Amino acid sequence: MKQQNKIIVKSPTRVDLAGGTLDMWPLYNFVSGASTINLAIDIWTEVELTPQSDPSITIESKDLKQQWQFADLAALKMALDPKILFYQKVIEKFELPSGFSISTASQSPIGGGLGGSSSLVISMIKAFHQWLGTTNLSPHQVVHLAHNIEAEILKTPTGTQDYYPAITGGLSFIDYTAREIRQQVLPIKGTPFEDHFLLVYTGRSHHSGLNNFEVLKSAVEGDLKVLSALKKIKEISEQLKTAILQKNWSMLPSLFRQEYEARLELTPAFTSPEIEKLAKMTIAAGALAVKICGAGGGGCVLVWVSPQNREKVVQVCQNEKFQCLNALPVEL
Repeated sequence: MKQQNKIIVKSPTRVDLAGGTLDMWPLYNFVSGASTINLAIDIWTEVELTPQSDPSITIESKDLKQQWQFADLAALKMALDPKILFYQKVIEKFELPSGFSISTASQSPIGGGLGGSSSLVISMIKAFHQWLGTTNLSPHQVVHLAHNIEAEILKTPTGTQDYYPAITGGLSFIDYTAREIRQQVLPIKGTPFEDHFLLVYTGRSHHSGLNNFEVLKSAVEGDLKVLSALKKIKEISEQLKTAILQKNWSMLPSLFRQEYEARLELTPAFTSPEIEKLAKMTIAAGALAVKICGAGGGGCVLVWVSPQNREKVVQVCQNEKFQCLNALPVEL
C-alpha cells in the first residue's frame, strides 16, 4: 500500500482557574451569562495521521497499547468494541477520500481533570482538517463540533471551555452570553503563572461528567443552594478576570480559596479525601492556595506556591506519594 505524507498534530491540555461548570449550556443562562478562565499547559495530546491509497484503516491507541485494523470505513463503522467508539464518532464526521492509519497518545493522567479527552478530540479534528485542506475554520466552529462529538460519546451534557486552550494555547477568558461565546487569549509571559504554578496528581481518577450532570439536574430542578453556589462561582470568576487584567496578583490565592469553597457548595462530590489531605499539607508547607482541576473528586490539583516555598511543597507531596507533574503553562 502506498502511504502519503504523515500529519502530526499536538494540542495542549488545560488547568481551569475559575468559572468551571458554567461553561455547560444552559447553566450560564441561569446566572445571566458567565466567564470561565483557563490556562493551556504543556501536557500534550498527539495524533499521527497517514493517508493511504487503499481503503484500509489502522487505528492505534498508544495509551491503551492496542491496535485495530479494518478493511474499510464500513467495517470500522460496524465494529462493536466499546474502546473504538471514540474513534468511530470522530471519523464519521468527515468525508475521507481513502483509508489511513492513525495513532493517538495523551500525556494526561487518566481522569486527571485536565481536559485530556477534549484535547485529544481537538487533535484528531485538526489532523483530519489538515488532511482535507479545510484549515480555515474558526476556533468556535471547531469547538462546536468537538463538544457535540464528546456529548455523543459520553451520553451526557458537555461544557466547551476545555476545547479552546487546545486550539489557541495561552491564558483564556471565555465569555458565555445568550448571543455568543467570546474568547480572549492573553500572554503568560511576565505573569506569576510562570513561577507560582505547581500541578499535583492525587492518584485518584475524577468523574467530571457525573459531577457536572448532578449540578445541571439540581439547577434545572430549581435547587436554591446550587443556584446560589453557581452565582458565587460566576462572581469569583469575574473578580479573578479583573485581578488578572489589573495585574493584582495578590488577590489570586484568596479567589482560588473562595472558588474551592463555592464549588463544594455545588456538591461534596467535587472533593475527596485525597484532595483534602493534599490541600491541608501543602498549605501547611507554605503554599498559598489550591485549585481543584476539572470537576474534581480526584484528578489533579493546582497548587499556587511562591518560588521560595516550591521545593518544600514538592518534598511534602513526594513524601505522601502524590505525583508532582512536570507541567507549565504554554502559549502556541
